[in-house]
Parts: sequence; C-alpha cells; structure tokens
Amino acid sequence: MSSVSERALRVPPFHAMAMSRDATRREADGHRVLHLEVGQPSTGAPRLAVDAVTAALGHPLGYTDADGLARLRRRIARHYADRHDVAVDPDHIVAVSGASAGFTLAFLAAFDAGARVGVLEPGYPCYRNALLALDMVPVPIPVGPATRWAPTAELLDAAGPLDGLVVASPSNPTGTVLDARTLADLTAYCSAGDITLVADEIYHGITYGPDPAPTVLSATDAAIVVNSFSKYFSMTGWRIGWMVVPDRYVDAVARLQQNLYICAAHVSQVAATAAMDATDELDAHVVRYATNRGVLLDGLDTAGITDVAEADGAFYVYADVGELLGRLGPAVDSMALCHRWLHELGVACTPGIDFDLERGGRFVRFSYAGRTDHVAEACDLLGTWIRGLA
Repeated sequence: MSSVSERALRVPPFHAMAMSRDATRREADGHRVLHLEVGQPSTGAPRLAVDAVTAALGHPLGYTDADGLARLRRRIARHYADRHDVAVDPDHIVAVSGASAGFTLAFLAAFDAGARVGVLEPGYPCYRNALLALDMVPVPIPVGPATRWAPTAELLDAAGPLDGLVVASPSNPTGTVLDARTLADLTAYCSAGDITLVADEIYHGITYGPDPAPTVLSATDAAIVVNSFSKYFSMTGWRIGWMVVPDRYVDAVARLQQNLYICAAHVSQVAATAAMDATDELDAHVVRYATNRGVLLDGLDTAGITDVAEADGAFYVYADVGELLGRLGPAVDSMALCHRWLHELGVACTPGIDFDLERGGRFVRFSYAGRTDHVAEACDLLGTWIRGLA
C-alpha cells in the first residue's frame, strides 16, 4: 500500500476549521457553544440572490464557460467602475469556486515549484499551506504594530529574493486596511523587483472608517486580485468568488480552470450576479459588524485583554494574550488556552498559531461575524473566567 504523499504530510491543519469542528462536536453532544472562531456571517445569502436561484431552478443549470457567466463578469466589472472608478475588462475576470480556488489558480499560473513567495505573518494560513501543497516556498514576513501590521520595503528586503508576494486588505486576522499610499509603494516595490503581487480583497465592503478599502487595481494592472462572495455578500456555503487576472496570465488561468475545476457552480454564479445588487441589505450587515466590533473591543478591555490590533476592517480582533498566559504557567500557549475556553466556557476562538508560526502562540483571534448577543455573552464569560484567576 502506498504511503501518504510528503506534500500532503507537510501541510498543517487550518486550526480555525479544526476548532470549529471541535465546537460542532460539543454542540452535537448537547453543549452550548458561542462561535467566535470562524469568519462566517450568521446571515444567509441576500434575498435577491435567493429569489434569482428560485427562478433559475426551473431551467437547466449546467456547465458555464470556464471563466464564468458573461453577465456575472460584466456585473463585476461594473462594480469596479462604480465603487473604485477603475476600468476592468470583463475578459480578465474569472468566476471561481471560492477564493480558495482562486488562490490555487493564481499560484499555479504565476509560480513554478520552488518559487519563493512572501506571506505576511500574522496572515491567513491557507496562503502558506497552499503554497506548501504546490511545492512552493512560503517566505514569512513578520509584521507588527510598529508598521500597523503592514509590510514595508525594509521588511521585504530582509526576506531576501522573492518571486511573489501575497497581501490582504482588509487582512485576516488583524483587520488592517492598506491605504492608497501603501498600495502604491507596494506595487512600485514589486514592479522594480519583478515580483508578482497577489492581492486578497475578500473583505472589501467591510470597513469601519469613512472611506472604503482601495483596490490594488487603483495602483496597478499587473497584480492578480482574488475576491469572494463569502464575506461581505454573506455567501460562504455557495463557494463562489472571482479573480481579476493581468493579461499575461489570462490564458494560463483559463487552461488551469478548465482542467482543475471546469467552471464555478452555475447556480452559485446566478446567486452571485443577483447579490451584487443587494447593497442595502448587505450594508446593514456591516452596521451590525460595527456594533459587534465595539461590543467585543469593550468586552475584551473589561476582561483585561487590552493589547489588540486596530481592526479597521473585516470582522476579527487579533489580541495579544501573553500577559494572561504568563499567569497560567509556561506550559500554556494560545492553543491550550482556546481549548480550555471551549471546554470550560463554551466559547470557541482561534489560536494565533494559525496565523503566525513564530509568535502566534501568544495571540488569539476573535471573530465577531455572528450575533451581537453572543459576542456580548462570550465577553462576559471570558471576563468572569479571567477575573477568577486572580
């Protein structure tokens, strides 16, 4: 019997999903769990999307073109014109089976085995893990509060030669939004170094300042952009997203899509097209996230967890719990802490080791994508638990 491939063995688990699995099992055993571990809106697809799918079910839903329904790609192009004043050719847009598929296609189109691709730490773990699975080399670039969790030329220089760089705005787990000046500096750096930039923009639409997060396409047409209907559009289970692909990668992405995925699910493309016109409903979700953000920040502060990232966008708070861990003893890291909170309090959170292999043992990520009352209750439970340690 053949053994498991070395490629598979070197890919670590996605701990947020592992914690979600453990939480779900506890619920199945009759325990109540408050879910602050996964970035999943508690709301479903917008009503316009549901109505469009209902109307479509009486018609054949088969394969679409590999790059997706023409009307969806045209609607996405209009979104860039309306929201960002950026002209995007619909022929450079590809509907994909969620952002996860988009990253796989982007990495395979742009990089060969052995390519060195910079990934920010803390950052979304699946960039790193997907690169490992594809025999590429994820190069950690540590960022922190001194640079507002954003990369700088000095940090990139310290990483050594790079073939690619993955950045996210707003980011997971810190909520960092890269402003137009930072994006311009990054794109100039990548252009000068012949570095392919892959931009994760799946949390666009979820920000808490006066202005939306700018797209990297405002600064360059050379970046690969990956976006999704999972977050702002509240459609995680539909597994639908899109890419904006520079001209030099269009043919490669098309051939990879044809062979690896054929196309994104037709029904999900129908839903996505309609969802793009549901901004009133979706913006109301962002108002709720903003409320949840305030409840969580205040609740953590009251509980004694005060060292947190700015959380300018997305729906996470990334918190340094080092002082708390010091009170629990040297054998306790954030992974052990999250397991204790789940089993003792019924509060599910994600250990920072998911996002930062070197420093993540002292951080926890809290998601506030769910119900406001659940966020408040979780904070009360955490506060009581922490005060009980004194």
